[in-house]
Amino acid sequence: MSAASVYKALGDPIRLEIVRRLASCNSSTLGELSQDLGVSRQGARKQIQVLVSAQLVHLTQCGRITEARLDHATLQQAQQHLDQLGKLWDQRLQALKDFAESHDNDT
Repeated sequence: MSAASVYKALGDPIRLEIVRRLASCNSSTLGELSQDLGVSRQGARKQIQVLVSAQLVHLTQCGRITEARLDHATLQQAQQHLDQLGKLWDQRLQALKDFAESHDNDT
């Protein structure tokens, strides 16, 4: 899993909604997702395949039913990556604030 593929997959509103739904209900069939999202079954499958490629979703086939489950570990890795970026930006903003305040005192 690369962080870029995860964020690219989450960049689409329909795929993001699929992840939200799977996070709230743990699993869902392809038919349920397509009905809930108002897209065709084939359209839902296409969007889910992008999530599968990013390792955000796992599919299980049981007869004619395809069940999708969220991969929480991949989502947690993406969250950790965002947390690290957030800390970096906090440090940079604090350094900028310190610099600005030190120059305010000079004037």
